[in-house]
Amino acid sequence: MLNIAIKAARAAGSIINRAALDLDVLKIGRKGPNDFVSEVDRAAEMAIINILLEAYPGHGILAEESGREHGAQNSEYVWIIDPLDGTTNFLHGFPVYAVSIALAHRNVVQQAVVYDPTRNDMFYASKGRGAFLNDRRLRVSKRTRLADSLIGTGFPFRKGDNFKRYVKMFEEVMQSCAGLRRPGAAALDLCYVAAGYYDGFFETGLQPWDIAAGSLMITEAGGLIGNFTGESDYLHQREVVAGNPRVYGQLVQILTPYTRVISDHAAPATAATASATAAPGPALVDATQAFVEAAVAPVAPVRKAPVRIRKGPEPESDEALM
Repeated sequence: MLNIAIKAARAAGSIINRAALDLDVLKIGRKGPNDFVSEVDRAAEMAIINILLEAYPGHGILAEESGREHGAQNSEYVWIIDPLDGTTNFLHGFPVYAVSIALAHRNVVQQAVVYDPTRNDMFYASKGRGAFLNDRRLRVSKRTRLADSLIGTGFPFRKGDNFKRYVKMFEEVMQSCAGLRRPGAAALDLCYVAAGYYDGFFETGLQPWDIAAGSLMITEAGGLIGNFTGESDYLHQREVVAGNPRVYGQLVQILTPYTRVISDHAAPATAATASATAAPGPALVDATQAFVEAAVAPVAPVRKAPVRIRKGPEPESDEALM
């Protein structure tokens, strides 16, 4: 399945690279304000879908441009596809965009591929078998302090996004870390966390196809990923935070007050309950911190009590010692 995903990603990458040579003739449409789609997105998506369904006709498909139009509707296996993550970058000739393909079985991502066609970089991962860039094993960074960390993010750009909320969290994270970067392709951003280029990442407004493949890269590289409260229910929550275990915990503590998960599902009835949902409670912060510390703390050697052995009679032969 991973080999088929890599084959599909390379096919889409070839379409994207050919189109990049003559951007002026592309037909471009809008899905919304600042949200573009080109004929390249659609052509790359169909190339991916055709390859996947030829190999696995009984699998389901969830794709950015065509949704669930293709594939089996009730399959336990679902391919989650973003044919061109970073379309705006691509249309401007800014070389930061990627093909993202993930396979989920019963809502758990099992295989992942993110292909950067401009650099011919193939990120891939299989659950339980590690994450790789080309032939190099990936590991998250070892930095422990947020103040020393480089953090990736993505700016909100769609109508209806809460820009004021984002600016507040941006300001708080910016003052707590060594630097913030926003290249504009979330799938690659997550792979950069897995590779140790970033120490952490956060963004709001993302869809499952933006993060499915990258999420497996991070966990297989030893990192953590979740929503702003540190829980694993992030794929459909439109908010995500990731990083190495130490930095992840520190980012969660900053971002928890800005989560939509609490406010969307537990509408406060009074001012008191509103303030309770707006800030992380001590129990939540303590639990997150304890989890992170347990994940990275060295295991102390166990001291065993000395055992006294009574000397018995001398064995008659060497066989008695066996």
